[in-house]
Amino acid sequence: MPVLGIGGLFFRAQDPEALSAWYVEHLGVGNGCDSTGGGAPEPWSWRVSEGPVVFAPFKATTDYFAADKQYMLNLRVSELDALLERLRAAGIAVETRAEWDSPEVGRFARIHDPEGNAIELWEMPAS
Repeated sequence: MPVLGIGGLFFRAQDPEALSAWYVEHLGVGNGCDSTGGGAPEPWSWRVSEGPVVFAPFKATTDYFAADKQYMLNLRVSELDALLERLRAAGIAVETRAEWDSPEVGRFARIHDPEGNAIELWEMPAS
């Protein structure tokens, strides 16, 4: 199969520069970021750690994320509790629900960026 993975995620924003800065500051996501620990990344890309990517269309009637949004970003994270603590300290609302978590799939939390886009934070189960 010639497809190797997702090459990018592109979406509209009212203030792309401010939103990009928010993602870098609070989540370490975006151009110039490196989650691999492998050195200096390119300034125009985000170097990510190897791992699974879930690609799943949802029914148009789903209530898993806002009806007025066409997508929800899911980020694979480590040390979810520490990340949630930092986000709350920065004044970012965090939502968790016991029914989102399972030993087989992992733990989840939800935040929203300054433009109201849902971001699901996913900590995979320990292997």
